[in-house]
Amino acid sequence: MQTNPVLVESAVVFSVVMCVHMAVWNQHSWCCVALVIQAFYVQHKWDRLLRNGNAVFQWRLSANSGIVPAVMVMPLLGVALREKCAASGNVYFERFSMVVTVTGMMLALFLSLLALGITRPVPTNTCVIAGVASSAILYTVKQTLTVSEVIEVLEVLLIFVYLSLIVLYLLPRCFTPGEALLIVGGISFIVNQLIKRSLNMAEVKGEPVHYFLPVVAVGSLLLGVFFALLFCFMESETWVSSLFFHMMTAVLGLGILMPWLSLLIRRHPIMWLLDFVTLNDKRLCLLGYWVLLATLATLVVLHQNYQRQSGSKKHQASTVVRKYFHLIVVATFVPGLVYDRQLLHVASVGCLGAFLLLEYVRYFRIRPLGQLLRQLLTLFLDERDSGPLILTHIYLLLGMSLPIWLFPGPCAPKGILPGAGGLVPYAGVLAVGVGDTVASVFGSSMGEIRWPGTKKTVEGTATSVFAQIIAVAIFLIFDPTINLNSTYSWIVGSITMVAMLEAYTSQIDNLLLPLYLFILLLL
Repeated sequence: MQTNPVLVESAVVFSVVMCVHMAVWNQHSWCCVALVIQAFYVQHKWDRLLRNGNAVFQWRLSANSGIVPAVMVMPLLGVALREKCAASGNVYFERFSMVVTVTGMMLALFLSLLALGITRPVPTNTCVIAGVASSAILYTVKQTLTVSEVIEVLEVLLIFVYLSLIVLYLLPRCFTPGEALLIVGGISFIVNQLIKRSLNMAEVKGEPVHYFLPVVAVGSLLLGVFFALLFCFMESETWVSSLFFHMMTAVLGLGILMPWLSLLIRRHPIMWLLDFVTLNDKRLCLLGYWVLLATLATLVVLHQNYQRQSGSKKHQASTVVRKYFHLIVVATFVPGLVYDRQLLHVASVGCLGAFLLLEYVRYFRIRPLGQLLRQLLTLFLDERDSGPLILTHIYLLLGMSLPIWLFPGPCAPKGILPGAGGLVPYAGVLAVGVGDTVASVFGSSMGEIRWPGTKKTVEGTATSVFAQIIAVAIFLIFDPTINLNSTYSWIVGSITMVAMLEAYTSQIDNLLLPLYLFILLLL
C-alpha cells in the first residue's frame, strides 16, 4: 500500500502543534489543536477541487493545496511569541502576539469557508467539524481579545480578501492555496500594522530598523499592483513605457516612501542610513564582504549561461548548481548573525526590495534590463516556477531573513533568549541554508532508499539532520551569546521534525521550514 505524502505531512504538522500545546497549554493552544484537525479535513476538499479544476483561481501545478502546514504558521507563531513576551513581562507585545494568533485563525477559517462553499455536494462531516472548531475559536476570541483588537483582526481579514482577489487574478499559477494564505496573509498584516502606526504617531515605538521592512513591503506591493493593472491596457516593452516605469518608481520611492519612513523614524532615512552603516569599521568590512559575495553570485549566473550558449546539452541548471546560491547565502548570513544582526536586518530588507524591483523589471520586460534578466534566469527555473513570476530566489531570501525579522527583541533580555531560543535567529540558516541544501545534494547524488510516496531519500534526510547538528556546534564556538543549557535533545528533536516536513511537503520549503524551526526553538 502506497503512503500518501499528505497524511505524513499533516502528521508532522500535528506533532509540532502538540509540542506547542504541551509547552504552552492555554486557550489559544487548544484552539490550535482544533484548527489543525479541521484544516486536515478541509485540505482534502481543496485537493479535490484542484484535481477537478474547480478551485476558482489558477493555482500552482504539481503540488497539493498545502492547507495544513500553511494555516498553522501564524497561530503557532503568535502562541510561541506570547509565551516569551509573558515570561519577560512585556504586556504590549503579549497582546500583540494574541492578535497575531487570532488573525491567523481567522484567515484559516475564511479559507475553510471558501472551500466548503464551492464544494459540491456539500461535505456534511467536514462542515460539522469546521463548525465546532470555529465555535471554539470564536468563543476564545470573545474571552481574550478587546473590541479594538477584534476590529484590528477584521481589518486584516478585509485587506486579505481584497488583496487576494487582485494578486491571484494578476498572478495565476504562482501559488498553492496554502502559499497564498501565508504570503498574502503576512502582507495584509504588515499593511494593517503600517497604516495603524502611521495614523497613531504618538504610539510609534521601537528601533528605526524595524520600520524599513513594512515600508519596503508596502512600497513594493503598490508598485507591482499599479503597473500590473496599467500594463493590462498598454505595452510594457517600449522605451516610453520603460521610461514611465523608472520615473514612477523614483516618484514612489523619493516622493512617498521616503517621507513616510522619515515620519516613522523621525529622521531623514538617507542620513540615518549613512550614520548607521558607517558606525564602525566592522560594518564597513561586512558590507565589503557582502558586495564580494554578490559579485560571486552574479558570476555564477553568467558562467552557467555561458556554458549553455557554448553548445552544452544541459538546458537547465542542476540541483547542485542551484544549491551554490544556498551556500553563498549561508556565507552571507552567518557573519552578520555573529557580528552585527541589526546591519544584517537592514541589508536583508534592502536586498528584498532590490529583488522585487528586478523581478518587476524582468516580468514587465522593462528596458534596458528586462529581456536580459529573462534570458539569464530562465536557466534556473524549476517546477515551482510555473507561473509568470520567478520567486525561488525571493523565497530563499525570505526563508533566511524571516527568523531575523521576527526575532522578539523586546521580549528578550539584552536581546538574547536562553536555551534553544539562542538559535532562533539561525533557524533560516539551519533549515534552508544547511539542512535543505545537504538533503538535496546528498539525496540526489547518493540517495537510494526513498521515503514512501515521495522522491526524497532517507539518506538525504539523515545527512540533513547530521549537518544541522554540526552547524549548531559551530555556531556555539563562534557566537558567545548562545547558551543552550540542557536543551540539546529538544534541538535535535526540532531539527528532525522539520527535516521530516522537508521530506514530505510539496509546498515552498524555503518558506515553511524556517518558520516551523523558529516556532519550535522559541518554546
